[in-house]
Amino acid sequence: MTAPAPAGGWLHSAGVGSERQSAEQVLQRVFGYDSFRGPQAEIVEQVCSGGDALVLMPTGGGKSLCYQIPALVRDGVGVVISPLIALMQDQVDALRALGVRAGFLNSTQDFEQRRGTEQALLAGELDLLYLAPERLRVPATLELLDRVAGDTGIALFAIDEAHCVSQWGHDFRPDYLSLSQLHERWPQVPRIALTATATRATRAEIAERLDLTQARHFVASFDRPNISYRIVGKDNPRRQLLDLINTEHAGDAGIVYCLSRASVEDTAQFLSQQGIAALPYHAGLGAATRAEHQSRFLREEGLIMVATIAFGMGIDKPDVRFVAHLDLPKSVEGYYQETGRAGRDGLPSTAWMAYGLADVVQQRKLIMNSDGDAQYKRQQAAHLDAMLALCETIQCRRGQLLGYFGESTQGACGNCDTCLIPAESWDGTIAAQKMLSCVYRLHTERRQHFGAGHITDILTGKLTPKIEQFGHQQLSVFGVGADLDANQWRTVIRQLLAQGFLAVESDHGTLGLTESSRQVLFDKREVRLRRDPERRRPTKKAKQAKAVIDLPPDAVPIFEALRQWRAETAKEQGVPAYVIFHDATLRQIAVDRPQDLAALGAVGGVGDAKLSRYGEQILHRLATA
Repeated sequence: MTAPAPAGGWLHSAGVGSERQSAEQVLQRVFGYDSFRGPQAEIVEQVCSGGDALVLMPTGGGKSLCYQIPALVRDGVGVVISPLIALMQDQVDALRALGVRAGFLNSTQDFEQRRGTEQALLAGELDLLYLAPERLRVPATLELLDRVAGDTGIALFAIDEAHCVSQWGHDFRPDYLSLSQLHERWPQVPRIALTATATRATRAEIAERLDLTQARHFVASFDRPNISYRIVGKDNPRRQLLDLINTEHAGDAGIVYCLSRASVEDTAQFLSQQGIAALPYHAGLGAATRAEHQSRFLREEGLIMVATIAFGMGIDKPDVRFVAHLDLPKSVEGYYQETGRAGRDGLPSTAWMAYGLADVVQQRKLIMNSDGDAQYKRQQAAHLDAMLALCETIQCRRGQLLGYFGESTQGACGNCDTCLIPAESWDGTIAAQKMLSCVYRLHTERRQHFGAGHITDILTGKLTPKIEQFGHQQLSVFGVGADLDANQWRTVIRQLLAQGFLAVESDHGTLGLTESSRQVLFDKREVRLRRDPERRRPTKKAKQAKAVIDLPPDAVPIFEALRQWRAETAKEQGVPAYVIFHDATLRQIAVDRPQDLAALGAVGGVGDAKLSRYGEQILHRLATA
């Protein structure tokens, strides 16, 4: 069941005076917030006045308000181009719950559903229309928009997830390349393109491809201070993940990213066997299964989704408390976008990753064996190098992450692992020379190529059957690395690969030398390596984020009663719980305990429509809690 669209069009006449006042009144009456955050006010003013905008704002920063409010202030319908077909129904439901007349057109609808939306659109009965990009390749859709532009008018075009236009972005969509026609066909309609992730180069490409080079650019801070970034050495990663969940995020909603479908299935099964509610999601599952699992994740409390990167873009679930990576992401953009799905409500959350030598070898092999041309491979290698630099840094990890996007920081953040438990660097030149010398001698003396495990056995002097088979105990480097154990040598190899002193040669993961290897072997170039901090059990510091979001004891039963009411209401309406109210709003209600509708309406996130619809029910729950 879907919440009915409101009748009438009071939103377009809600404001008085200037457009800025109208925008602020819509913000208060519809969305229930007293003021704009960050650059929102400037962006809204730019679009309300008919100007174009390119917006970079982090996930959870309120990007959607930047086009939703101008669409409600300006005459006509706001048309939102979005690749998030599977989520359009939930996006529309969330707007309708606020009293906004919204609809969508995409391939999931049958003929009657599409015709109903089109009739409402032509009759001027929609404030916002969500449109899949491939619909713009259908002549009938362009003709439909022509009719709308000539009759009721188009308020704006919003291009969401605009990084999809970038050839080098992490989620390229060919359909986005045709969106420049929006300006060509309807030059008087303002456009706003939005994304949460883009370097300067990607931003320039977005502007060029979408014909937004003359648009005003707004770049908000990429910092998500409520997210604690942590990267740990990989050692039985599923057990490490289980430890994270049990000690810090028991009962919380979370997303776990894995590289392969098989790993997704195995990890979801492992968590389920441990009594933790977890579901798999990957492209190999049937469409119906994927839709069911996504729906459950959005609607149920405390569910964990184990997924490939096929899952997550545009997920508007505000209470995801952790995002975990069991495999290395391909780029910093992808990592930032994926971790950004945690803590959209602004409450403390965790971005955690287990990372090891095998990740580096695997990613290097994927690039080497890809079908792309030389330019593509260089670009992917550059993405990977930046990701490895983030993993191997001994500086503030948040500072390294923000620096990638061109944002400078002042000092340590105090909320990442390298700040809480500082890592050290050490002079690894001799260790590097031993490792590179072993590879060199295998290549030149024996014409042989081996992987990290066998080379480590040679260096540590481990007399294995394979070493005896090839007579490698006769090599001059046999046993010269006995001062380090096998785990330490894996760390050395990982970092030499990350810094470009070693290369992955083949599908079998054999190691080879690079141009930089000669500088270390023969020119005595210094090599600095990272010493991983000693692994510790979670401490009070590590659990600090969980404690921060704890409510005062007397507010806990009230909050739980409100959550129970919300769950019942959401189930009855067939919508995700957050469409009714976010956790942050319920927490504030539980703390403030408003006694009347006026006081309840003053709580952030309670707009006019929700106050009218749910106000009496909430006051009743408060009175009986």
